Amino acid sequence: DYEPHKVMIERDTLIDTARGDRPVKIKVYYPVNHTMTDLPVIIWSHGLGGSVDGAAFLSRYLSSHGYVMVHVQHEGTDSSLWEGKKGHPWDIIRATTITRDVTLNRYADIPFVLDQLRSWMEDHPDIALHADLSMLGMSGHSFGALTAQVMAGMKFPDAQGELLDLRDQRFKAGILYSPGSIEHLGDMDPNDVYPSINIPLFHMTGTKDGSPLSDLGYEMRLTVYEHTNTEKHLMVLKDGDHMVFTGSRGKLGHTSNRKTHEAIIKVASLAYWDVQLKSDEVAREWLTEGGLKAYLRDNATYETTPKAA
Repeated sequence: DYEPHKVMIERDTLIDTARGDRPVKIKVYYPVNHTMTDLPVIIWSHGLGGSVDGAAFLSRYLSSHGYVMVHVQHEGTDSSLWEGKKGHPWDIIRATTITRDVTLNRYADIPFVLDQLRSWMEDHPDIALHADLSMLGMSGHSFGALTAQVMAGMKFPDAQGELLDLRDQRFKAGILYSPGSIEHLGDMDPNDVYPSINIPLFHMTGTKDGSPLSDLGYEMRLTVYEHTNTEKHLMVLKDGDHMVFTGSRGKLGHTSNRKTHEAIIKVASLAYWDVQLKSDEVAREWLTEGGLKAYLRDNATYETTPKAA
C-alpha cells in the first residue's frame, strides 16, 4: 500500500465539436516532487452510472508509482442517469434503456480524448514534462471494461447488428476490472467478437462478481479470457464482488475483505503495468514465476497464458 510520491489531480471538460459539442469530463492523476521521466499514461473508463471519481484508491496508488491516470466520463451512461432523481441509483439504472447509439458514443469518447491529450498537456506543462503519450494503457470497470475490450479490438454490433471494429491501435495493453460480456446483446457467437483482440489484457474478477443488472454469475466474465489468443492474465478474488474494483458499494453491503482486495488489486495492477508499459523484467518474473501467487495466498487465484503462436 506504500505510495512513494505525492499525487495531484487536474479536472477539465473537453468538448467534441464533431459530435454536437459533446462534453467529455476528464480527471487526471499525476505524481509531483519526483525525478521520474517518461511516465506511461493510462485511461480509465467507468461503469454504467459511474463517473470520473470512481476507483480513486487505485489511480492514486498507480500515479504515486509513476503513471499518469486519465479518467474519462461518458455522458449518457454516467452518473447523470440517476443524479437528482428519487430512488436508489441502481434501481434507476436498471430501469434505464441504453440504446446502441449511446453505447457507440461512449466508445468514441476514448479516441477523442487521446486525440486531445497532447495539446491538453501542453497547457499543463507540469504533467506534460513527465508524461509519455507513446506508452498508453487502457482500463475500465464493468461497462468501462467492455469499453477497454472494444479499444483492444473486440468486435461490437451496431444497431443493425453489423459487427464493427472500433479498436484504437495506440494502446499497448489493458486491464479489465469485471470484464464485460456480450450475453446481454442477444444470440451472438463469442468466436465472432473476442478473438480479434490483439493486445495483452489482465482480466480481474471475483467469485461474487455477478451482474448487478441480471442473475448472471461471475462465470460470464471469464468468456473474454477464454476466447482470446493474445497474452492474457486472469485473477479471481475469493468472495470479490462487483464494486470492490471501483471503491464504492452501491447496493452491496459491508465486506470484511475490502481492504485486502483493494491491496491486491493495486499491487497486481502495478506489477502488470510495469511489465507492459515499462518493460520491467523483475515485475514480469514476479507475475509469471510464482511471486504474485505467493502474495495472494488463498485470497485469490491467478493464471497467465502467453500469446498463442
